[in-house]
Amino acid sequence: FYLTDLTVFKVMFSAIITAALGLYWLSHFGLVDLAAIYVPETYVLPQLTGGLVFGLGFVMAGLCPGTSCVSLASGRVDGLAVMTGMLLGVFVFHEAYPLMAPWYDATSLGVATIPSRMGIAPGTATFFLVALGLTAFAAAARFEAARSQP
Repeated sequence: FYLTDLTVFKVMFSAIITAALGLYWLSHFGLVDLAAIYVPETYVLPQLTGGLVFGLGFVMAGLCPGTSCVSLASGRVDGLAVMTGMLLGVFVFHEAYPLMAPWYDATSLGVATIPSRMGIAPGTATFFLVALGLTAFAAAARFEAARSQP
């Protein structure tokens, strides 16, 4: 992870935008009831902490969960290490949860979505997400081009 190839960023943002547009239009045409989709509660500090730990693991290993499964299946030791670390992390969290529960529950926002938190319509949020994504893709392309110059 040397910030020279932002492919993973672009793939993930593409998936997020595709899902947002798909859900918006399917809902708009009455094919999907957004109220029927389960949205987990938001716990700010635990989710930020988990995201940082998870992200650092990605960077240190150079693998995401999907690629670590492929790495393990192809017999690579790094895949075994990442999968073992993930499973160990799940086990440790499960065992330590009773001690962490007060901290975990302290920053609950309930079910929080971007439109509900910002007080805007889902279509408006989708529009801004797509605009942000297109801007981020253009910035990523410029950044990669600048980093690849000798």
